Amino acid sequence: MTKRSYFTTPIYYANGRPHIGHAYCSVLTDTFRRYHALFGYETHFLTGTDEHGQKVQKSAENAGVSPAEYVDKMSQAFRDLLPDLHVENDDFIRTTEPRHTEIVREALQSLYDKGDIYQNQYEGWYSERAERFWTEKDLVDQKCPETGGPVERVSEKNYFFRMSKYQPQLIEHLEKNRDWIVPASRWQEVRSFLENPLLDLSISRPKSRLSWGIPLPFDEDFVTYVWFDALLNYCSGIGLYRDDQRFQTWWPHANHFLGKDILTTHSVYWGTMLLALDLPLPKRLVTTGMWLIDNTKMSKSLGNVVDPLSLGDKYGAEVLRYFLMRDIVIGLDASFSEEAVVRRNNSDLANDLGNLLRRTITLVERGFDSKIPAPGPSGDEDAELEQLINAVPRVVEEHIMSHRLHDAIEQTMQVVRAMNRYIDHTAPFKVVKEDPARAGETLRHILEGLHVVANLLHPIMPEKMNELLSNLGCAGPVKTAQELHYGMLEAGTPIKAGPPLFPRLEFEAPPESEAPPKKAEKKAKPTPKPDPGDGMASFDDFLKLQLVTATIVTAEPIEGAEKLLKLTVDAGEESTRTVVAGIAKSYAPDDLPGTSIVLLANLQPRKIFGVLSQGMVLLAESDNRMVFVQPAEALPTGAKIR
Repeated sequence: MTKRSYFTTPIYYANGRPHIGHAYCSVLTDTFRRYHALFGYETHFLTGTDEHGQKVQKSAENAGVSPAEYVDKMSQAFRDLLPDLHVENDDFIRTTEPRHTEIVREALQSLYDKGDIYQNQYEGWYSERAERFWTEKDLVDQKCPETGGPVERVSEKNYFFRMSKYQPQLIEHLEKNRDWIVPASRWQEVRSFLENPLLDLSISRPKSRLSWGIPLPFDEDFVTYVWFDALLNYCSGIGLYRDDQRFQTWWPHANHFLGKDILTTHSVYWGTMLLALDLPLPKRLVTTGMWLIDNTKMSKSLGNVVDPLSLGDKYGAEVLRYFLMRDIVIGLDASFSEEAVVRRNNSDLANDLGNLLRRTITLVERGFDSKIPAPGPSGDEDAELEQLINAVPRVVEEHIMSHRLHDAIEQTMQVVRAMNRYIDHTAPFKVVKEDPARAGETLRHILEGLHVVANLLHPIMPEKMNELLSNLGCAGPVKTAQELHYGMLEAGTPIKAGPPLFPRLEFEAPPESEAPPKKAEKKAKPTPKPDPGDGMASFDDFLKLQLVTATIVTAEPIEGAEKLLKLTVDAGEESTRTVVAGIAKSYAPDDLPGTSIVLLANLQPRKIFGVLSQGMVLLAESDNRMVFVQPAEALPTGAKIR
């Protein structure tokens, strides 16, 4: 039987340009679509723009253009965002398109004909920003409870949908389908909301107040309420009332991804609308949290939005994708900062994954003619790693199907960290001199693990993982995870080193004029500066030192210098460094490759015996012997020492 999944984002409101919240939901939906395809599902992915309503009409007036011209421009901005973030949607729908507006009018007419839409006088508190009415008890300090903005008292005739009529059916559906809303806490939120009687929903606005909308088919003096219009895109986009076979193919497998701020709209409004239209409810509502800036929700009206396109240009689309998927648990809020993007890249991607790939390929290039080594003698630790590699695809699938994306990523990165410990412990860079076959078996295990990891991270970083697979001599990712296992790489296959997969990034704080205002701080008493003549270094002097972990790649004598060795060291950067160290009396050059050291990385380069030294190795002296200062446990190359 064919497995299918239909994915949707909320269609984005076209009254402003996209921000990081839109990018997050689009990338999240795209990532789940790609994972489902990896696990053998046929998929369809719909996104688009919501283009009617009072806010759009007012924004167009402020811009001095017609609403149609305004939404054309805004919709294109959202459409352009998708390929820039490597999002591959199957369809993009606009609520101004005839394929949508015609379906909305037909749905409205059918509900009117069966008596589920009626006209009545309405008086209430109207929020222009939320585009909805509120009762007196809903208000918070006489303001809109959703936006915190002003409300005005409005009395007018409108058309109403008998939402209250379908409340019992909706409650029954909730009780029978405890997994309808993800996470479970959001299910409970909706169930609690339905403990109180629903009011009927105003679904129209008079054209005298709002002209930019879809006219009601039974009264041309009114346009439909924006939510009643927008929500139907999930059905109009796959052929409702036009292509029944297509609609029946996808609608039973609908997964709506949406922010928690529109959960009531999607669960209650949309749920009762579908029940009234005699249509099945979507399979699942996946409710996301919010990205916060200084613990405040991003909002166009608050002016604290983050431009995802500029971040993608600055740090790379795939680094941004990884951060967005890694640093928020579905359903919970998370704080956004550029500094956090840089930290996540440097820790997970540059240090753990990128450095492991570079170290492994370098060793294969030098010891095995840039070809995947043949199987050799193995030990217990090889079997343990092989077992971990074979188990992780199934574990990732279980997490994805339970909407625990953060756990799926963590399980994959645990394999990466396990391989880093494995290569440090087995030390193929040393073993290769005495037992090349054993060293080859070790490296083959890491290459096989990298192959599995690349396929499992492909839904998050498709282009970067294609590069990694190309480094391993693979034409591309596997078609489905069912065929993914240890042992897929063929001995003798040429591999190649490319540019660093994930270069380390440096965070640059915005200029003071762009930085958010800081709270006034009490002035601290000035600390007396040490006298330069007393041998004391100031704290500011200490902060200038950049100490990092590094690994020695090669070591060789320097002609005419009996105490010095020329070292090539890997400090987790795009290229290796040359460092001159006075250790020739303490260490033999052949014993040093693979040794972990601490490096002073920002020492001004200087020539020593004709060799430009780009740093200093930290050493301790004991019994006239120089000894490396080393971390107490294995750390990734390039880790900062504080």
